[in-house]
Amino acid sequence: MTLARPAVAAFQPPRRTLMGPGPSDVPQRVLEAMARPTIGHLDPAFQTMMEETKTLLRYAFQTENKLTFPVSGPGSVGMETCFVNLVEPGDKVIVCVNGVFGGRMLENVKRAGGVPVTVEDPWGRAVDPDKVEAAFTTHPDAKVLAFVHAETSTGAQSDAAALASIARRHGALTLMDCVTSLAGTPVLIDEWGIDAAYSGSQKCLSCTPGLSPVTFGERAIDKVKARKTPVQSWFMDLNLVLGYWSGEGKRTYHHTAPINPLYGLHEALRILAEEGIEQAWTRHRAQHEELKKGFERLGLAFVVPEAERLPQLNAVFVPEGVDDAAARGRLLTEFNLEIGAGLGAYAGKVWRVGLMGHACRPENVAGCLVALEAVLV
Repeated sequence: MTLARPAVAAFQPPRRTLMGPGPSDVPQRVLEAMARPTIGHLDPAFQTMMEETKTLLRYAFQTENKLTFPVSGPGSVGMETCFVNLVEPGDKVIVCVNGVFGGRMLENVKRAGGVPVTVEDPWGRAVDPDKVEAAFTTHPDAKVLAFVHAETSTGAQSDAAALASIARRHGALTLMDCVTSLAGTPVLIDEWGIDAAYSGSQKCLSCTPGLSPVTFGERAIDKVKARKTPVQSWFMDLNLVLGYWSGEGKRTYHHTAPINPLYGLHEALRILAEEGIEQAWTRHRAQHEELKKGFERLGLAFVVPEAERLPQLNAVFVPEGVDDAAARGRLLTEFNLEIGAGLGAYAGKVWRVGLMGHACRPENVAGCLVALEAVLV
């Protein structure tokens, strides 16, 4: 006996304006690119596109690292790829925790068998370089410094250049989370001396979720090659993945890459290159300033001090007496506007308003402020 055939209508998603912590609005060009005919992941034409994607990602990361490519998986997979390759059992890792995603870094160190040394800062504040310096002084054998450049749970941006400089002076590698910062605020991998970094396709790159751009410098690659133990993840082992992502025309099968999403990332990166990376940073900063004026007019207070504030992720305290979930529900149902809720310690207390990539436009800022005013009144 077989089950009855289900009668399910085609899914038609509502049209939303996405101004939360991600995903962000996806341009029509990217959606159309993803609808192009699927070809094989070892097809010569697809391999040509892979090389172009790597070149475009180097531009986004501002790096000449040859090992720069998109991992087949969301930002969390990019994060884990970095940790499982760079951390061996017994390695001491200094982990900066100033929000949810620093906490996830800490969890990755533990699961990789590393010995974490935690540097904690309050939620809503940048990582304190003096605390990192003190941690290295106490633990001179630390091999890696891990920190979140743009903490998505709070909107705090840390001084990546200062932190990387400290790690370099102490002979340690620097591993950076730039999931929310890439393409929205300066990320200068080579200039800052970052050894490895990971990001996500669905934030300021304005692609769909499911891909995680990563980049590894020579010092990081040397660390991977010198491992005494195998990488515990077969799928994320760079020694195996490189057979697919490195070298023109000589790729070996590793996994079936997400072909159509990679079309989308390629197109999203083309859009970024057409605009210019500096112009993208300027646009995000300018629209943040407009949003800030509106928040001040509405009496909304920022979580993060201005000097440490990330332009594309704006966390504000929910006004006293306002029901967080009910207000966000009204924004969604009455205005088709999505903003983000608070995470962890900030759950129910904070709204996170994103200005990421394609969503970072004057009409979105104006519409968001009109909708918030209506809901608050």
